[in-house]
Formats: sequence, structure tokens, C-alpha cells
Amino acid sequence: MKKIISFIASLTALLLVLTACSSKTETKKEEKKEPVTVKVASHTSPMTDMLEMIKEDLKKDGYNLEIVKVSDNVQANVALNNKEVDANFFQHKPFMEQFNQKNNAHLVAVQPIYNATVAFYSKTIKDLKDLKDGADVAIPSDPTNLARALRLLDHAKVITLKDPNSFTVTEADIKDNPKHLKFTKVSLLNLNEAYNEKDLVFNYPTYISKLGLTPDKNGLALEKADDLTFAISLVAREDNKDDAKVQAVKKALASEKIKDYINKELKPKGHATPAF
Repeated sequence: MKKIISFIASLTALLLVLTACSSKTETKKEEKKEPVTVKVASHTSPMTDMLEMIKEDLKKDGYNLEIVKVSDNVQANVALNNKEVDANFFQHKPFMEQFNQKNNAHLVAVQPIYNATVAFYSKTIKDLKDLKDGADVAIPSDPTNLARALRLLDHAKVITLKDPNSFTVTEADIKDNPKHLKFTKVSLLNLNEAYNEKDLVFNYPTYISKLGLTPDKNGLALEKADDLTFAISLVAREDNKDDAKVQAVKKALASEKIKDYINKELKPKGHATPAF
């Protein structure tokens, strides 16, 4: 009888040990959480390059960065507004605000990352002084970049604006146009094509670099780099801007790694300067 009782006691103890081990194993499994996916929309270099650079950093923090590549700027904002992505990285604040007004959206700039050096380019002249009378100038069709282009021409003393400090100027706000320039509105993605057709074209380094041109070597009028108004920024929605995964992307982009990349790879070519 004593042997039976002893056997039962031993068996019970063994079961308790096995149960404890099983419990610990399950706890460890629970601790190994699956990475949280964070989706960021973008469409071209250097934004997509920077996102690729921070993938491993985010993975260490428990996030799987999915770069959702879109075909144009509007699509990236539509996807964010429709909650198909968590954030996007391609635009400056004025462009975002324009989208908000048109679509009753609530997108917010979370973190400025870099200033893109915009400029004017020409296939036929080397200096703006050589711009012919009645020259055809291609400028962006969207209001914010159109205003940016006109402000740059004013700064270069090619035209005079009634208020050169306004971010909402149009052709109607030109006070003096001594060379009787004609302005043709072109979408951002078609400005490269306009370079081959027009006398002068406004463009971003992101696009013009595809033609082998750079602001420092080929730009005829360059914007000052100290204005953060048009800084390319990480953008989210009002309802998710403080979410942990959005903040994780913000932290990774506003890092020394990205700043070094901008300073070493983009700034020497005149493409961009850090905005943080």
C-alpha cells in the first residue's frame, strides 16, 4: 500500500514538473510576438531609398516595414486617407494641405526629413539672361508647386510678383514680366518631357536626375535650402499620427543614419539638405 501511495506521489510530482515546463514553453512562445506591419506609401527615389535603409532598424523594434509603391502623388494621399496605408513619404506640407482642402481630409505632417533643391532647367540656354522674349516656361500644374516656381523666378529677378512671400501666388499675381514669358502648366510627372519641348522648365531633383541632370551642375535658378516650408515629410492621418508604429517610422527616418545619407549622397550633388 505504501508503495502505491509513494508511486502516486511521484507520478503527481512528475506531472507538476511537466506542467510547469509546458507552461514556461507556452509563455516563451507568447513572448515571441509576430512583427507588426507598418505600410508606408511612396513612389520614387530618394524617398524609397531611405525607406529601404530603415527596414532593419524597424525590424529590431518589432515592425515589418512594407513600402507600398504608387504610380503618382495623388494616389499616395488617397491610399492614406482611405486607411490603406499608415503613412506616406513623398510630399511637402503645402501639397498635403491642398489635398486636405480639396478632399475634406485630415492628413498631418509628422516629421520633415529633407529639403529638395528645386531649380529651373533649359536645354537651349546656359544663363537666365539669355532667355528669349516670349519664351515658353513650363511650371507645375498643382497650385502649391506652381506658386513655388513663380517665387523662384521672382527671386532670380526674371519676373516680379506683387507679393513674393505668398505661397498662393498664380500667374495673375505677376506684377512685371519684362520678357513676356508664356507659362504652360504641366503635371509634376510630365516635367521631364517638357524639358525637351519648352524653353525653361521647373523641376525636382527626383525627376530631373532621370535625365542625367543635377541642380548644382545644370540648374539655372536654385531655391535657398534654409526654408523648411517645402520640406519633404513623413505624413500620417490625424487619427493615427501618435500610433506607435507611425512614431517608430518617424524615429527611424529622423535618425543620424538618414542625415548622414542626405549629407554624403544627396547634398554634394545639390539634390537635398537635411530638414531635421
